[in-house]
Amino acid sequence: MSAVHIQRGFGGLIYLGLACILGLYFTFAAVQGDYGMFARVAINAEAASLRLERDKLSADLGEMQNLTHRLSDDYLDLDLLDQQTRDVLGYMRADEIAIR
Repeated sequence: MSAVHIQRGFGGLIYLGLACILGLYFTFAAVQGDYGMFARVAINAEAASLRLERDKLSADLGEMQNLTHRLSDDYLDLDLLDQQTRDVLGYMRADEIAIR
């Protein structure tokens, strides 16, 4: 009878060991896996940086749309046109002094 008792105890140890191994595996996957906590932190950090970049690009787009509207046929800003002419073509008025 003691052999049967030892065999049942050994089976329980195998079951307990298998349960511990599975628990450790799933815990490791929950922390380090592709969809784990560390991956979620990295994804959230990347999302935040992409939101900042999106906001910056949106501001740049608004500025470009404003400048385009100010140089359109319907509304012409002569000061902006003068500034663009000076920047692009290098023009200057006769009463100005260029300092290098």
